[in-house]
Amino acid sequence: MTPYVFRGRTAVLTGAASGIGEQLAYGLAGRGSNLVLVDVDGERLATVAQRLGQVHPHVAVETIVADLSDRSAVDGVASRVLTSYPSLGLLINNAGIALGGRFDQVTVDEFETVMNVNFRAPMLLTHALLPALKAAPGAHLVNVSSLFGLIAPAGQSAYSASKFALRGLSQALHSELADDGIGVTTVHPGGIRTRIAESALVGTGVPAEEVEPNQKVFAKLLTFPADRAARQILDAVGKRKARLLIASSAKVPDLLARLLPVAHERIVRAATSASVSRARAPQGVAR
Repeated sequence: MTPYVFRGRTAVLTGAASGIGEQLAYGLAGRGSNLVLVDVDGERLATVAQRLGQVHPHVAVETIVADLSDRSAVDGVASRVLTSYPSLGLLINNAGIALGGRFDQVTVDEFETVMNVNFRAPMLLTHALLPALKAAPGAHLVNVSSLFGLIAPAGQSAYSASKFALRGLSQALHSELADDGIGVTTVHPGGIRTRIAESALVGTGVPAEEVEPNQKVFAKLLTFPADRAARQILDAVGKRKARLLIASSAKVPDLLARLLPVAHERIVRAATSASVSRARAPQGVAR
């Protein structure tokens, strides 16, 4: 495929109010794309739009506040976008939510909320907006999976299930949409410095004393700057890359999972268990 052209095209971006999504919005505007930004946090989204207007006054920015866990809200987003933009250059399904807890510690409703945001919403938006993408020669689709779409550690059953599902959908679409000239990039970020750890849901059945140590463990993994991650994603779109792993925290586990399809689970479990044990230790006590 020819390189993706950003300038003058419209991009739809979910999860645009913070983290990778916010940085993608700035990067897309800097490359000349008009924007439709979607997020559940209206206040943060308005701040992002205001900043974009100040720095890139010639770029059109539209915001949509929507809870993507609600199917009717997702359908509303799709309808609104199609009404205004019958032709789209780029769709980036970035919005995501995390849920901590073993499978037997989370409720079915909690599990479904994660699946709805992380998988059902991207599936629905992609399906609804596909005619608009097909109407734009050389369009592109990005689905942001995760490190946990490559490996599935204990305590991340819902999040991993949603991200593995998104990975599978993306890979199928990469083959199916090639004849239409639509590129598809699946992104697997590692530990990106975002708000996902502090905004993560906690399963109803998780003991209170386990919450903080586990949050500390995963917060320590979030070291890679979100703006660098966003640049890598947009560069990958420009080059029509099918797959992008961001940071060594994604690349190393991916290599382990491919070299040791079963044994890597023991390595991941040992590493996370040791980290949690250290987090629980009293300050000044080494283990």
